[in-house]
Amino acid sequence: MKTFASLVEEVQKPGLCHLCGGCLTFCTAINYGALEMGENGMPYLSDMEKCIECGLCYSICPEIKELDDDIRKIGDWSEPLGCIMETHVARATDPGIRQNAIDGGVVTGLLLHLFEEGRIDGAIVTKPSGRFQREPWLAITRDEIAASAGFYFDTSHGMKRFLNGYSIYTPPTQKLQSMIQQGLRKVALVGMPCQITAIRKIEALGVLPSDSIHYCLGLFCSGNFIFGPEQQEKLAEIGAFKLENVKKMNVKETFLVHLKDGETKSIPLERLDFMKRPACRFCADYAAEFADISCGGIGAPDGHTSVIIRTSTGRKLFNDACGQTIELYNAKDNAALTAKVLKQIEAASSAKKRLAAKHRQTLHKAK
Repeated sequence: MKTFASLVEEVQKPGLCHLCGGCLTFCTAINYGALEMGENGMPYLSDMEKCIECGLCYSICPEIKELDDDIRKIGDWSEPLGCIMETHVARATDPGIRQNAIDGGVVTGLLLHLFEEGRIDGAIVTKPSGRFQREPWLAITRDEIAASAGFYFDTSHGMKRFLNGYSIYTPPTQKLQSMIQQGLRKVALVGMPCQITAIRKIEALGVLPSDSIHYCLGLFCSGNFIFGPEQQEKLAEIGAFKLENVKKMNVKETFLVHLKDGETKSIPLERLDFMKRPACRFCADYAAEFADISCGGIGAPDGHTSVIIRTSTGRKLFNDACGQTIELYNAKDNAALTAKVLKQIEAASSAKKRLAAKHRQTLHKAK
């Protein structure tokens, strides 16, 4: 039986841990708590007496492949980009949501629709916790869901103890503990590709509380970035801007820094490798291939979101929300636009897969 000790050897030591929070969160279905987050950001075995060596943490790790066939069946996954039922360009109908959102606010619009229709009791998202920072959040009111819109350089819930350890990465899976304690049985989760993968593996095993996660909304991911003082200084130097003048940031085809005076700085993503977390170099999933709906800014006109519908659950949600809390892009030839968007998503996904394969090959040679 593979245990957490196996994860340390196979995942942590080679630098492959995504810090998705899955092993820590689901340690024997959130009942035993043998694992804790270390000062270096990695989960560690804090109490060997509590570990029953069930192997759950090992099985659900995104880096472990033993459940890959199962989650592919769940998501009807196929090459090269997972299941794609439909592609859309859309935005939230609420101007207030759009004002706070980085792209079109579609994820927030979908969550609000679910909440207002009584189809969820809450949503596991992130919320602002400081300048360029966010933290995991279990939103259980309309206002809390609305307040989750936006993109920041974030600090994860487990990384708050870090000295200058800022990152855009937040493991929302850690909020499943709060969900259970509050007795919520209908929840939507917004997460990065690796986080969605961990949730799907729990679903494949039929382990609680996977039955309470009714919707998985995935975010396109070029990588997550460390944003300490050194990284901030270098980023400002590359982009020729001052941090105090930044209004918002987002990732599309490039890294965009929107300044308070209306100017936008565009920085090629390859120039941000110095900020990227080590494990992101080995991740091949750009478009959250196991989500119900995947969203991001790439390819979409300003103020809009590119959307991939992946499951029947996602399609029903999107169709129900259209005309309510979200609206499709108003273009004479929308079919041409969505085809272009999908092509750009495919290109970004292929580039990430190639880069991940290259880095893994280098890692294997180094062993």
